[in-house]
Amino acid sequence: MPHEKKHIPFRVYMPVILALVLIVGFYLGLQLRTPGTSASDSSFFPIGPDRHNKINNVINYIYDAYVDSVSREYLTEESIRALMKNLDPHSSYIPASDFRRLNDPLMGSFEGIGIEFNMIKDTVVVVHPIPGGPSEKAGIMPGDRIVMVEDSLIAGVNMSTADVVDMLMGKKGTTVTISVMRTGVPGLMPFSLARDQIPSFSMDIAYMVDEHIGYIRLNKFSVSTYQEFVSGLDQLLEQGMEKMILDLRGNGGGFLDAAIMVADELLEAGQLIVYTDGRKRPRTYARARQNGRLETQALIVLIDEWSASASEIIAGAVQDNDRGLVIGRRSFGKGLVQEQVQLSDGSALRLTIARYYTPTGRSIQKPYEEGEEAYFNEFIQRYHNGEMVSPDSIRFDESLRFETPGGRTVYGGGGIMPDIFVPLESDNDITFFNQVFNRGHIYTFAFDYADRHRASLEQYSDARDFIEGFVLTNTIYNTFLNYAREHGMRIPDHINRETETLIRSNLKAYIGRNIIGAEAFFPVLHTTDRTFLEALEILRHDDLMAVFE
Repeated sequence: MPHEKKHIPFRVYMPVILALVLIVGFYLGLQLRTPGTSASDSSFFPIGPDRHNKINNVINYIYDAYVDSVSREYLTEESIRALMKNLDPHSSYIPASDFRRLNDPLMGSFEGIGIEFNMIKDTVVVVHPIPGGPSEKAGIMPGDRIVMVEDSLIAGVNMSTADVVDMLMGKKGTTVTISVMRTGVPGLMPFSLARDQIPSFSMDIAYMVDEHIGYIRLNKFSVSTYQEFVSGLDQLLEQGMEKMILDLRGNGGGFLDAAIMVADELLEAGQLIVYTDGRKRPRTYARARQNGRLETQALIVLIDEWSASASEIIAGAVQDNDRGLVIGRRSFGKGLVQEQVQLSDGSALRLTIARYYTPTGRSIQKPYEEGEEAYFNEFIQRYHNGEMVSPDSIRFDESLRFETPGGRTVYGGGGIMPDIFVPLESDNDITFFNQVFNRGHIYTFAFDYADRHRASLEQYSDARDFIEGFVLTNTIYNTFLNYAREHGMRIPDHINRETETLIRSNLKAYIGRNIIGAEAFFPVLHTTDRTFLEALEILRHDDLMAVFE
């Protein structure tokens, strides 16, 4: 469906206009010199008739004449940042120093020592060494505390996670020495690790919920996402999967091509997945090809307010083609396409060059005229206006109303509205759970428990064994309550059943994650996950499209 171009509001241009006014005013100020200013001072200002070099001329002038010393690199970097900041919230400048840290996760790998870790009480604690990585090969174990990197103490010194990552990551083949404290071993254990290429996975888990229903969760869309997704899909199909839940909650997006390839596996040949259109980019259509692995089986996609960009492309394609149901809460609302351009010094620009549109022709990009801060904090407004707990609080622009081939009403202008809305759980009902969870008490207690009981917990050989065999007893639960009390929490006189159930399931899930991994984490969490349970109920008992009849 053709897209009507919209005029950019005048206020978007205000920063540029103000900058030009300041330059002109500054120039006039030099001409209207105060007494004691020589004529040679004003002639130093180098802005000439070449308008295209104005920015360089201004930078040169500041560098040569400013009262304090300032580096040309600083002036250039800040100028580029200001330019990009005044375009849209997703156009950005990436300095060379940050490029690899920001880009490597989307490239599907990074170079480092290969551990998953968390900061516990100002100490780096290994959650899991990545299989096949340098740390696992050297004998690093879950629960190990990294105390020193080379000769630098990193434990108990309030070091940021980003600084720790910078110390542990490095070019493939380089060596780093770490000193580890291990429970039951006196002194520090030194390890010399040769950094290597470490895979960064975008699929958290693929597992069979029951004999017929499979579940896949993707956390981003990177260069390896499609291969991971297909591998998980094939594994589940081999186990008899007839229906699937695709979880894109919290998935902020990534590469457009990765989303298109994943969607291609879900749609019948010829169905439109997405199209893009830009001022200097021709309209481009992406359609499903033949032989998708999951073209006809029942499908549900889960989204929330943090599902963005590539996630919204898949949810929109499934919804607009009447392929399946979308369940959860309204997605983020990012419908802009970025192109990344590498600069000569190792930095890069990510510039918005097009908008994308779902098959019915809707743009789901939410407004951004109020500025970057308001744009990224818009979810707070959703919370305050009641949208998180009731779909009736959501107001759509009727001029952006579209209809799918099957007769479903969908809207553009601000994210994907799910077919079935699942509200955020009311804080009044689970206040105590939210308090202990948000303060990190559940995670730290679970980690400490797993660490102290690692030997006995290793009796569970795999995830299924743990899920079926490990019981979170009343003793463990009451010990947790005492732990929370010792850390400043007031324990309510009465804890309702819903709150206690959430605490118990989360404690068990995090203990399982620390001992076994994701396979013992998500299935346990799903026992109290309302959105997941809604999808499961529909797949078990209803014909998907009957929901709309």
